[in-house]
Amino acid sequence: MTAVELRHLNYFIAVAEAGSLSGAAERLWVAQPGLSTQIRRLEDELGVKLFERHARGVDLTEGGELFLERARRAAAAAELARSTGDDLRAGLVGSIKLGAATGVGWRLLPELLERFGRDRTDIELTVVESYAGTLLRDLQDGRLDAVVAPSGFGSTELSRTAVGGDPWLVLAGPGHRLAGGSGPVAVDELRGATFVVTGHRDGVAYDRAVAETLTGVGATPELRRGGSGPALFAGVASGEALALTTSSCVAGERMVARPLQPERRVDFALFWRDEPTPALDEFIKAAKTVGEPARPALRAVA
Repeated sequence: MTAVELRHLNYFIAVAEAGSLSGAAERLWVAQPGLSTQIRRLEDELGVKLFERHARGVDLTEGGELFLERARRAAAAAELARSTGDDLRAGLVGSIKLGAATGVGWRLLPELLERFGRDRTDIELTVVESYAGTLLRDLQDGRLDAVVAPSGFGSTELSRTAVGGDPWLVLAGPGHRLAGGSGPVAVDELRGATFVVTGHRDGVAYDRAVAETLTGVGATPELRRGGSGPALFAGVASGEALALTTSSCVAGERMVARPLQPERRVDFALFWRDEPTPALDEFIKAAKTVGEPARPALRAVA
């Protein structure tokens, strides 16, 4: 016994909906004799008479009514499976594992994630936050698909696209003398201050950037190792130290982020390895346009 083919289901559905072989043949652009042969083969395969033939056309039998319901479900499932392949090639479905560097955050990353998640609901996006060195190593080893980090942190072996730049901000906790202001922090106010850095081998790029930035503006800070992971700025929150960051989001309700004067900026990039998947390619395109007015995503319609 041979398997029922999808084309046989589509032939049957067309005849049932048209109510005649001639009408279905015209709709399907096939010859009527050939269509009639295919329907009889389907009936033979199923062992069930699907149509009552008469001069005016055809009527479904009781078995045909039941088979029509199931045939439509099967044809719809097959179409969904076919469209999944189209969506994969178009980057409309899939998964992305994205790394975001600790200590320095691209200001527009939350907007990018929110917009991409809204426009590409069938792409599963996972975000991992860690030291830049850890993330870039995971990217090289294939455990991540892309990383958002300062441009200077990435290897020249990685592909990249610039996504913008943000100014350094001075982070101060309640009780610190700099927490009471709202304007830029002058260099004179930073001399001799204690600044938090990661002190971790995978956070060396951030630590070096902080030291070079403060030295570059003429400050002579004391650098102190902060907590691990989310506790990096715990000493700042307690008012014992300051920190440099690029994202005011890390301040929350307990800390204040003030611009550094003179201004120093950090350029950010999206890094990836090898040829991007269709889903990642869509994310790269979205990263290049974040900050522009949102436009509705187009989805292929079968």
